[in-house]
Amino acid sequence: MISRRGALIAGGTGVAVVAGGAAAYKVATGDKPEPPSPPSVNADGKLLWRNWSGIQNAYPAARLAPKDEGELALALKTAQGPIRPVGAGHSFTALAPTTGTLVSLDAMAGVVDWEGDAAIVRTGTRLGALGPMLAEKGRALPNLPDINKQSLGGALGTATHGAGAKIPALHGDVTGLRLVTPSGQVIDADAEKNPEIFQAALVSLGALGVISQVRIRTSANRRLRRRVWLEPFEEALANAEARWAQHRNFEFYAVPFTGLAANISHDETDDPALPRGPDQDTEFLEALKGLRNLLGFATPVRKAAAKALLSTAKPETAVDEGWKLLSTERPVRFNEMEFHLPVENQLKALEEVVRTIEKERPDVFFPIEARRIASDDAWLSPFHGGPRGSVAVHAYYRDDFSFLYSLVEPIFRRYEGRPHWGKLHTLRGQQLAALYPRWNDYLAVRQELDPEGRMLNPYLRGLFGLT
Repeated sequence: MISRRGALIAGGTGVAVVAGGAAAYKVATGDKPEPPSPPSVNADGKLLWRNWSGIQNAYPAARLAPKDEGELALALKTAQGPIRPVGAGHSFTALAPTTGTLVSLDAMAGVVDWEGDAAIVRTGTRLGALGPMLAEKGRALPNLPDINKQSLGGALGTATHGAGAKIPALHGDVTGLRLVTPSGQVIDADAEKNPEIFQAALVSLGALGVISQVRIRTSANRRLRRRVWLEPFEEALANAEARWAQHRNFEFYAVPFTGLAANISHDETDDPALPRGPDQDTEFLEALKGLRNLLGFATPVRKAAAKALLSTAKPETAVDEGWKLLSTERPVRFNEMEFHLPVENQLKALEEVVRTIEKERPDVFFPIEARRIASDDAWLSPFHGGPRGSVAVHAYYRDDFSFLYSLVEPIFRRYEGRPHWGKLHTLRGQQLAALYPRWNDYLAVRQELDPEGRMLNPYLRGLFGLT
């Protein structure tokens, strides 16, 4: 999206000219120190577990990696509680931390069978590995999220989604599943067999037991044309609805303190492959961070410099199999809040979030993501009952992210947003019950399957409003 090695030092239009050469470049490329890390081993000799961004951690008493359903069932029945399943640690909320037992399904991965065009997949499979597995059969998942490092089970359990107004979140393509309960029972469930367990388990937060495998719909492994382009934020807002209707996948990013937006579309094509080039997103972020470091004190100057810096950026085009294009490498860590809003409220909420950040938080430089997702019927799906528009706000992992709670979340709540289960929010108990019509039905199934609360860590007890 911008030239390599950072247009921060580009002659004539670069930020270095605005702010003073080599000394300014040193400031722009400087960084805050790493946030403090807890000890790798605690006083009891237990090893540290941390999530991807570093804000969640625990010292579990035991870590298990069962190789099959028999070992998993035994672990859930006998291991020290709370028992929490863990995948890649890409959730920002405290779903995984436990002083009891952490269960990884990394040894339970792969495609084990096919039923027509539906794949039977073990839930320890990482999304990035699943793409080539399905492609061997000429198939693909209909959609993928922005990051593909997650395990399939973790992605389903938190209602992880991609971008596509007519395409559901990942769990929306699951047609059957196998749930291993805390009593060691193995339950097969779909729309006809154990249908209530099925609807509760599709998005379960890992609180019913552990889903060992799923039957998931696939689509033909088609090539997609990916386009990325910049334009004024006002134009992106004006065209967003038409683009969601036009493109197979469309999303855009409002870039605060620049007046710009980055658009990304994907559409099916029979054109020959044109592989995606070297990663530009990381350098784009570094340029935005440099603008923040140099000019965060002066928003008008910062916007002018950003437009000068980025105005010559050329659109990017790539053509390849969808599993190679829909997800992106994200080496720069962050913390994130994402809410899913009624579609009629999405763009209004986005505009207010951008205005608020530009008024109150000059330290923010990460783009703000807007996507559209189709509806489904899972009880705890944020997309239950109708399509939703998501807005995601990111904070660099070395920066303070408390503004997400104080400034951003109130806006999302005012526009009737439902939080992403894996991303930061403060909603609990009755607040969530008011947003989810089947909330109490889910809690009843949860109580039936786990009456002793073996799957509940303190965070989940608070989330569900349980004593």
